[in-house]
Amino acid sequence: GAPSANYYSGKIEHAPNLPWGNDIPFSVIYNKYFDYPFVLTNDANAAAVGERRFGGATDLKNFIVITLGTGLGSGIVTEGKLIHGHTGGAGELGHTIVNPKGRYCVCGRRGCLETYLSATGIKRTVYKLLADYTESSVFRDITFSNLTAKMITDAAQEGDFIAIKAFEYTGKMLGSKLADTVLHTSPEAIFLFGGLVKAGKYLFDPAQKYMEKHMLSQFKNTVRLLPSSLMDRNAAVLGAAAIAWDKVHETMFTTA
Repeated sequence: GAPSANYYSGKIEHAPNLPWGNDIPFSVIYNKYFDYPFVLTNDANAAAVGERRFGGATDLKNFIVITLGTGLGSGIVTEGKLIHGHTGGAGELGHTIVNPKGRYCVCGRRGCLETYLSATGIKRTVYKLLADYTESSVFRDITFSNLTAKMITDAAQEGDFIAIKAFEYTGKMLGSKLADTVLHTSPEAIFLFGGLVKAGKYLFDPAQKYMEKHMLSQFKNTVRLLPSSLMDRNAAVLGAAAIAWDKVHETMFTTA
């Protein structure tokens, strides 16, 4: 599993947060060194499979996993099947636009969701809030390069005004976008995975509030917003292993 990995081509394609070039023929490189079955997919897709096999979605057929890291990834499962789409890049919620005149994104566009909702995005929010408010905060003496998402999470839990405001804004952006996302696949649940999730109520309360506020009437109160059950384990690694296991059995069955 890797960011911007294409299930069909076996390449890592145009990964905004990886300075490796536009197309990395990962499967070709792999096959030079290893004579084993190989499958590549987006790391958030792998996390969704991990949640389905080993986490909170074991009894669900329709759900979404959103990973909050350096960027924002998402894996969508519908009727028990992981969605890859026509080109292999389906489910890039992190690069859906929430503000056409908003923050610049490493992908080259403006206002992508991950510029607000990611470890990097919440850092940018903190510094915007430091300029807007005069309240004291532990962040006033910390440079942007030294600030981490974990520090913001810890500060929110300790009652820091700016940290709590940052999560309120982040949760609002998330909830509003999830209300739109629900329209596409009508999931039973949406799981959040990543360090920001450890902020608990500071993220989930505003996200739930604004998701329901902006939800189309027939979808209100039909979708659970939950933390991943694999928070202390690597969901993407577990999911990638499950996908590889399926690939081996598929090959065995085909050649039998």
